[in-house]
Parts: sequence; C-alpha cells; structure tokens
Amino acid sequence: MPIEFQDDREAGRLLAVEDGAVVGHIAYFVLADAPHALVAVHTVVEQGHEGRGIAGGLVKTFYGIAAAEGVPVVPLCPYAASWAAKHPDEAPEPAAEVALAAKAQLAAAPDRW
Repeated sequence: MPIEFQDDREAGRLLAVEDGAVVGHIAYFVLADAPHALVAVHTVVEQGHEGRGIAGGLVKTFYGIAAAEGVPVVPLCPYAASWAAKHPDEAPEPAAEVALAAKAQLAAAPDRW
C-alpha cells in the first residue's frame, strides 16, 4: 500500500501514513508574521521504516504544500535543510529575514518542539 501524506495543521504535523499507521512525520509551525512561512523543525521516520524514502517524501510534500499556499519554507530541521540543498529546483531558499523570524519564533517556544 502506498504511503499517504496528511497535513495535520492544527497539531503542526505532516504525517506519513501507511496501512493506517503513522510511519513518519515532520513537526512544523506556521510563522506568525507575514509571509506566514512553513517552518520544518524535525523530520522523524519510525523505527523499522528507515531507508524507504519516507523522509524525502515528507520534505518534498511539505515544500509542495508551501508552494500551493504561496508561502516559503524555512527548513530548520537538519534533514529538511540537507534535502533542500540537494533539490534547489524544488526547494527555493527563503529570504534571510524570514529565516531569522522563524528562528526567533522557535527560540521563544523551544519546549513546544
């Protein structure tokens, strides 16, 4: 059964679901100030599901959601940042001020992530 990606915006999670079970997710938040960027904080693939391209699929889907909404992505998650560096055509770099605002918002509530 193929992996399905589900955006649970309220919980700040993009889920990778296979056979009804969550096999990975991106924890994220929406930047409070315009342009309301999507900020990836952590990418997690559940044990036993590694090496199947789930993390890459999550990040690619995350960038697709942001593009559809017309907002940038700030990849604070090391995996998402690495993926973005390898796929510059799919992952445009956010403006420096947007990245700074995302880091400030994350620093203001570090326990949430």
